[in-house]
Amino acid sequence: MKKAIGLACILSVLLLSGSVFYLYRFAESPVNSGKVIFDLPRGMSSSDISAGLEKAGAVRSGRALYWLGKLTGGWIGIKAAEYEIPASVTPSQIFKILKSGIGVQHPLLVKEGDNIYQVAESMEQAGLGTAREDLAILTSQKFITSLGLAGDGIRSLEGYLFPNTYFYDKKEKPESMIRKMVQSFLRTWTPELAARAQEFGMSRKQVLTLASMIEKETGASEEREIISSVFHNRLRKKMKLQSDPTTIYGIWDHYEGKIHKSDLLAPTDYNTYTVPALPIGPISNPHAESVHAALYPATTDYLYFVSRNNGTHVFSHTYGEHTEWVRKLQLDPAAREGKSWRDLSKRDKNKTI
Repeated sequence: MKKAIGLACILSVLLLSGSVFYLYRFAESPVNSGKVIFDLPRGMSSSDISAGLEKAGAVRSGRALYWLGKLTGGWIGIKAAEYEIPASVTPSQIFKILKSGIGVQHPLLVKEGDNIYQVAESMEQAGLGTAREDLAILTSQKFITSLGLAGDGIRSLEGYLFPNTYFYDKKEKPESMIRKMVQSFLRTWTPELAARAQEFGMSRKQVLTLASMIEKETGASEEREIISSVFHNRLRKKMKLQSDPTTIYGIWDHYEGKIHKSDLLAPTDYNTYTVPALPIGPISNPHAESVHAALYPATTDYLYFVSRNNGTHVFSHTYGEHTEWVRKLQLDPAAREGKSWRDLSKRDKNKTI
């Protein structure tokens, strides 16, 4: 009887030793596979994680991974995230990755000149809430106050979303992403710009409103300061700014890509054909160069500009000159044929090369 018990003990020790040796070898043996993207949601059990990693090809045995984690404390402190498991990592290294909380980083592009409606759509496509939910945040007075912007007297965060490429993981909340955009803008609003705005007697909101108009009127960087000078000159003379992009913004909910004369005559808070001043707020999120141009306009006496149909403009001093250029460039179909604002993009691309 004693011999049988002793034999059983020896077998148990051998089995245990064999299991430990197997787990040790397993822990340090990578799988020769490509990288694996593994989504680990909150509340997922260690057995389900093990099975999921085996199914994804990150480990050879989910069961072995499960017991390895049990014996080594590998399951303690893991965090929910969408992880990238690099090629040929060991099971021991996988536990370190799952504890990092560092998820896959996805890009979100906020383009110069995009408005809050377009930003909300981009966020929805990125999986950061729905456009409706994101717009609710972008127009929330409570959220605006939490950003320290209550004193700006703004209806929404239009103009305050700094154009850039942002990175996020699946844990990111829409509020957090929007906060990043605003904070990025606030870092660019230097004491120098604030002092310059004060010289013009302009609030930050007014500067951003003018900058957003400059952004929408031209894509040619060399024109920004000249466009700015036209608007400043008209404001000094108490002339209506008559900027089509402001009118479009005021009818965004039903704008279909073409502006009509009736739109120019319909009064809204943004229609500068009816409002004899700046619109009530920004109409887009401008490039930093447009903000600079709003505060440092070129010295000109231009009062008018008209598109050359290629992304650039002709500037005029008098209404007579302006109407002649409109006739040549806009009313003559031959002047528009085969031309597009995209010509400017091609030109800038060739410059870069």
